[in-house]
Amino acid sequence: MLSVNLKALPIVEEMMKKKEELNIEVKTLENGAKVIDCGVNVPGSFEAGKAFTKVCLGGLADVGIALDEGLNDGLALPSVKVITSHPAVSTLGSQKAGWVVKVGKYFAMGSGPARALAKMPKSTYEEIGYEDNADVAILCLESSKLPNEDVAQHVADKCGVDVEKVYLLVAPTSSLVGSIQISGRVVENGTYKMLEVLNFDVKKVKYAVGIAPIAPIVGDDLVMMGATNDMVLYGGKTYYYIESDEGDDIEELCKKLPSSASPDYGKPFLEVFKAANYDFYKIDKGMFAPAVVTINDIRTGKLVSSGEINVEVIKKSLNYRTI
Repeated sequence: MLSVNLKALPIVEEMMKKKEELNIEVKTLENGAKVIDCGVNVPGSFEAGKAFTKVCLGGLADVGIALDEGLNDGLALPSVKVITSHPAVSTLGSQKAGWVVKVGKYFAMGSGPARALAKMPKSTYEEIGYEDNADVAILCLESSKLPNEDVAQHVADKCGVDVEKVYLLVAPTSSLVGSIQISGRVVENGTYKMLEVLNFDVKKVKYAVGIAPIAPIVGDDLVMMGATNDMVLYGGKTYYYIESDEGDDIEELCKKLPSSASPDYGKPFLEVFKAANYDFYKIDKGMFAPAVVTINDIRTGKLVSSGEINVEVIKKSLNYRTI
């Protein structure tokens, strides 16, 4: 079985080798773990954002960046493109932000290959039928602070590896790399909703492609948390190739999959978050989905699409104006 940690390792090694070119920093902690700063004390870069996103996806996806003018109304934003032939493993088995890393006063959302070793959360790996037994652990942290030795040891213990073989990649939400990697979750937002909200067997998703605009840096971590989510919810487009079984209602799945199917849809995410008293658990999980979903049912040859790009909400979210 493919190892997401071993597939991602060469990408991490290349990042470390090209640290000056990528505007990132590499620090070896006293216990031997490596910390790769992609935006806390450094500017980062588009190439670092692409590499960070690939690592999040366990090395099982191609990632590109282009200027997407498909948003209409004269709004063109740089966008992340993701292509994967291993959708369940790359997105849910690796990329999903399923590990809350809390050690002492340190807090970060953890995603990436190391989750498969720690089985965070265990239910996800049972549902997609995946496990990794690598001797190296690579974790991507969304945080504005760099982790210390205690955090690295915690990750090593949870993953069952030597701490010298722990790699921690860090990018704040309000950084270029952070913004890129969040928009790079456009495919994962759809597979997440399929599994967690609609109870659809994501192992039937054989291939996936997605594109989402990258949020400009418009504020602090809280403001950027709203803006980055809006890029996927209101600007993200995905295409899934699904091998259905008899009895699967692919049209109904497609209809329920986009963010517009959620009762919380229609306002910038930060407004929704504030209305929920800053409690993610009070927000409808079905909102975390791409704006437009297209499904090709390989078995029947059916091709269906649902949802729409909402440029007005994106402009409001970014406080965008033409001058």
